Amino acid sequence: MGNAIVYREEVRAEDREAVGRLVRITGFFSKEEHDIALELIDDRLARGKACGYFFLFAEEGGRLLGYTCFGPIPGSSHSFDLYWIAVDPREQGRGLGRKLLTESERLMAEHGARRVYADTSSRPQYKPTQAFYLACGYVQEAYLADFYAPGDGKIIFVKVLK
Repeated sequence: MGNAIVYREEVRAEDREAVGRLVRITGFFSKEEHDIALELIDDRLARGKACGYFFLFAEEGGRLLGYTCFGPIPGSSHSFDLYWIAVDPREQGRGLGRKLLTESERLMAEHGARRVYADTSSRPQYKPTQAFYLACGYVQEAYLADFYAPGDGKIIFVKVLK
């Protein structure tokens, strides 16, 4: 029998390595995206909540299974960005991504969020990600052609929180 999944918001120094490894093993993110994920951890460790990046980690037996990073959109009174959601490929299919997203939305709502935006690539590799957002109650709000690269558009999803 496995350990219980534990969720935490506190960011620790060791999360940098764990998040880096997790982002790498998903096989979805570029080197630049990997570096951005680490920069967000670094910023939170250096500046605390004042940086505007909030995290939720899911762990089992001390091992990182997945995480989210989100925060208020500067200049908006009630909109938040979901910057990251990543789940260890060995843990996918257990409903962990949905649980992380649901709990993150609850935390965002506690911070005044009424709308959550999530961006993803239009590349075929991201079809499961797009289906995930739709299954979690998000709707496609915009499509920006060739945003990331020729043939790789940006899809923006939004969910209105209750």
